[in-house]
Amino acid sequence: MRLLALLSLAVLTAACRPPGSAAGQKYETAPVTRGTIVQYATATGTLSAVISVDVGSQVSGKIAALYADFNSPVKKGQLIAEIDTTVYKAQLQQAQGDLASAKATVVLKRQNLERKKILAPQHAASQLDLDQAVSELAQAEATVVIKEAALESARANLGYCKITSPVDGIVISRKVDAGQTVAAAMSTPILFTIAQDITKMHISAAVSEADIGSVKVGEPVDFNVDAFPEQIFHGTVAQVRMAPTTTQNVVTYETIIDVANPDKKLFPGMTADVSILIARRTDVLKIPNAALRFSPATDTPIAQTTAKQLDRGQRLVYVPDGPGPGLKAVVCRVGISDGVDTEIVDGLTAGSRVVTTTTTNSLRGGVRFGAGGPPPG
Repeated sequence: MRLLALLSLAVLTAACRPPGSAAGQKYETAPVTRGTIVQYATATGTLSAVISVDVGSQVSGKIAALYADFNSPVKKGQLIAEIDTTVYKAQLQQAQGDLASAKATVVLKRQNLERKKILAPQHAASQLDLDQAVSELAQAEATVVIKEAALESARANLGYCKITSPVDGIVISRKVDAGQTVAAAMSTPILFTIAQDITKMHISAAVSEADIGSVKVGEPVDFNVDAFPEQIFHGTVAQVRMAPTTTQNVVTYETIIDVANPDKKLFPGMTADVSILIARRTDVLKIPNAALRFSPATDTPIAQTTAKQLDRGQRLVYVPDGPGPGLKAVVCRVGISDGVDTEIVDGLTAGSRVVTTTTTNSLRGGVRFGAGGPPPG
């Protein structure tokens, strides 16, 4: 509001400036033209595969062999690494022996129960002996179940020594070497990272809160990467996530952009400079942004305008007022901007000219609040 008040003050007091004191001053002007203006929201993001899978190990041990390396194409179920199986084979054999022993105990306990059933009616064994035999058989059978589970666990651990690819894709990271020991005590150690399909990638871009309201799903996106500075790549907004991220008091929102990468030129991790199309106007009046930034010198005679106060959509521009050094202040309503030109909604007509700068160094001492601030966008 302070800026608007200053703008109004500048316009209402312009007629009081000493006429003729800017004699000899010349201006550069630009025409009001018709054309197309496209506005973009810019952001920076990181390329990544749509699906990346970390392949880890569920068992600890020494890496006995590696069958995949960086950039290796792999198929689902393909063997890509092996962990030394010596310990796990021994555990399997032990589990097999324990199960066999438990089953033998069940046979013995069942035979003992059958004898007690024969002796009890003849009073050669007490009811207590019979009940105890029943209990011992049940315990032996339960032990068999436990030993069977231990055997399955040992067999599974031995199977985990063979690391296979869970998906079709390409290895983008190998984090272990043959002979290295991995420990799976507290967390699963990562051996490989496999990108399922790098012909389809996405960009995770951080869009500022000032622009996020104009970003819509399905909008086209242009971007470039440092690896190919002369080439423009294309994508589409796939998702605008509502969770904010605040970094040094700057609020951004993660925006996911789908990217086709059929020739695999783009690599995961590349930084992308993104331009998201948020508005397009065709056949509209437009003026250079320099006209919105122009501020006349304090000694320039300016014709008075009837404007009392400017709202947020209005700007003050200057047009030549006759053949002399005088100017006329014009209030116009602006629309979108592409950073070079700004759309004019009303206030100016096609073919008229607006002042963009002076050709003399007469801006010293001027109060530069007549341009209405920076151009929108």
